[in-house]
Amino acid sequence: MKYKTITVFTNHNDADLISSAMFDAGAGGVSILDKQDFLDLVKSDVIWDYVDESVLSQSEVVKVSTMYEPTDTDFLATLEANLEEMKKNGVQFGEILLGEIDAADYENEWKKYYNPIKTKNITIVPTWIEYKASEGEKIMRLDPGMAFGTGSHATTRMCLELMDVEGKDIIDVGCGSGILGIAAKICGAKSVYMCDIDEQAVEFAKRNAELNKVDATIEKADLLEGDQQADFIFANITADILMRFSKSIGKHLRPNGTIVLSGIIDTRLDEVIQCYEDAGYEIVERMAMDDWRALKLKRKQN
Repeated sequence: MKYKTITVFTNHNDADLISSAMFDAGAGGVSILDKQDFLDLVKSDVIWDYVDESVLSQSEVVKVSTMYEPTDTDFLATLEANLEEMKKNGVQFGEILLGEIDAADYENEWKKYYNPIKTKNITIVPTWIEYKASEGEKIMRLDPGMAFGTGSHATTRMCLELMDVEGKDIIDVGCGSGILGIAAKICGAKSVYMCDIDEQAVEFAKRNAELNKVDATIEKADLLEGDQQADFIFANITADILMRFSKSIGKHLRPNGTIVLSGIIDTRLDEVIQCYEDAGYEIVERMAMDDWRALKLKRKQN
């Protein structure tokens, strides 16, 4: 099925009004591409681990876009009338670009960029790819959906490489698609608890666990609120959250347990290491892929 698309070129101040005109005409959703929104966020109290500087070179022109079904003949006429009325009231906009998009392409285009990911412990295979495992090769089938964690990102791959879970109880905090917890269970973990604060991530993690016939406890939760105990903890998040965890994650870790931290951009590594050393941990292994870093930690021995 094909959808019609429409993009209105405007400015930062009038973008929300153009968006309202689209919603009033019946749009189910609107996209606003505005460089200023990004600049405002960078200047705010939000701390960014990584900023793609190419965003800073984008045009000042703001693009407000939506799409609608070709059979909805009233949408374009209603929107044009709304925009004309706004123009009379001083709302500024320029070119209106009409286009078309194939729904199948829109929904599935991203899939062609994912291939099986091999690590020393397990191979991650997307559900839409046919794959014949070699003798003794452990396989996990994965449909990431909209959740983070496909195995292709360096932060996830390093966790899979650092995994040592046979016979252990596992916690995966910020589980995303469930890739780490499910892979751990397939590789011999005794039990797996996964949590995420994102409801959609939890749903995809549950689907992937069912797809791989893996028994795991998966729930929407913040690890800091629970009392779960484990021998091995995955925390593949961001540097700031990892540092926040440094003082409390120990209550979830059994004696002689192991923590794997990932999601650390190289420029924040020293900060994370300092936090965990101050909290009584020592590094037993570290990895680097691209600009990302991962650490395997244990409590310091007295």
